[in-house]
Amino acid sequence: MSLKAFAARIFAASVHRRNRRWIQHPIQAQRKLFQHIIRQGASTQFGRDHQFDTIRNPEDFARQVPVRDYEDLKPYVNQILEGQANVLWPGRPLYLAKTSGTTSGAKYIPITDVSIKAQVGASRDAILNYIHRTGRSSFVDGKMIFLQGSPELQEKNGMKIGRLSGISAHYVPGYLQRNRLPSWETNCMEDWEAKVDKIVAETLPENMTVIAGIPSWVQMYFEKIQDQTGKAVGEVFPNLELFIYGGVNFEPYRARFESLLGRKVASIELFPASEGFFAYQDQDQEPGMLLLTDAGIFYEFIEADKFYDENPRRLTLEQVQMGVNYAMIISTDAGLWAYNLGDTIAFTSLKPYRVIVTGRIKHFISAFGEHVIAKEVETALQEGLKAVAADVNEFTVAPVISPKDGELPFHEWLIEFESVPQKLEEMARVIDRSMQAQNSYYADLLEGNILQPLKITCIAPGGFRNFMKLQGKLGGQHKVQRLSNDRKVAEGLAPYRISP
Repeated sequence: MSLKAFAARIFAASVHRRNRRWIQHPIQAQRKLFQHIIRQGASTQFGRDHQFDTIRNPEDFARQVPVRDYEDLKPYVNQILEGQANVLWPGRPLYLAKTSGTTSGAKYIPITDVSIKAQVGASRDAILNYIHRTGRSSFVDGKMIFLQGSPELQEKNGMKIGRLSGISAHYVPGYLQRNRLPSWETNCMEDWEAKVDKIVAETLPENMTVIAGIPSWVQMYFEKIQDQTGKAVGEVFPNLELFIYGGVNFEPYRARFESLLGRKVASIELFPASEGFFAYQDQDQEPGMLLLTDAGIFYEFIEADKFYDENPRRLTLEQVQMGVNYAMIISTDAGLWAYNLGDTIAFTSLKPYRVIVTGRIKHFISAFGEHVIAKEVETALQEGLKAVAADVNEFTVAPVISPKDGELPFHEWLIEFESVPQKLEEMARVIDRSMQAQNSYYADLLEGNILQPLKITCIAPGGFRNFMKLQGKLGGQHKVQRLSNDRKVAEGLAPYRISP
């Protein structure tokens, strides 16, 4: 064992002991954090606008600070962009993380010195947790690749602006810099396809041990490795041990990944965003990621099916239940207050608190009152793929409200297969049965002849990639929208439809 690998084990044990305090006492950690951020926020414009000096508890906070999404927060962010200080948090942010907006164009999420340290620390702790619980640390001697956005940052009024992954690239600890790929010059490339080609060239001769990124884009990298070498990725990189991912459910991609790799590798799921780092996978036995209750984020939760009620109840951590779909609301040490993250989660454990991401509060299908969410779709797809031994590259689901020839409406599943299965109709039946078993609303609509069973549309190889490229969202942190209540994504994929 190398000195670096031995030191990693010692460090991992130390961090585990430190983290055990808030893991064992999450409610106390949240209460302490709440009081801290309210005190800090009281001197800001937002704090004065919402009378933070009178807030004593989360109940006061819920009464005085309404839930906001980015559109509601935008007037404050615009003041920050103009260079004003003490708007959402004391002083000015170190960074503004630029993300893709939906109705407002680009979004600018404030990141402070304390919040970026929490983000970087959580990423580190996820890997250290893996080392501590498995005893495996030799991978720290190999090369690690992180498929991410450009680390080049713009500057405005003393604040640096860029993608979160690019900002984080500036915080890679010195002892890992020599292990990190791709090179700085390659990481700065904006053309994603050219960037991946360059990454392949840089990594092929190296001892790769860790690969991190969004599954769909890592899959693109794996495919290029296999095309160039004619070998399984696991053979090209015999010491590849760990895949780190976040942003989407890995399970629909797992079979294809293992086919490309030629073997299984360990994985760690993360739950990061520009707004904060919320959870990481801390064990393998059961689903769920450990919710970080001492990382500068105060959590509130609203039952997803009541989110659009006039005055939905906001729950704190001690009030949540397992198995309920919640919209997650956050207040942070970067100055986000009662902010609707947009993600929905469910708790898989309350001791400790572990969560799974179930979808997006705005990404669902309920054209007929069926309330279909991403978790249901992903679970059903896994069952369908298993039934016919198929692999999927990408997929999305949308309603067909007014079919031709007087047919009943249905859900269209647009799927890009690695190889179109022969038993496509059988796969559709398995998926439909799973959807009915998971979602009683959907089952009732079928039984009542409001909907007909779902239909699968095959998308040509590379179709989703071409679609994302035309949208200017190829690579990096961009993800295909899983569910739509309209036909925008489905219509964008129309040129790539094929007959099975």
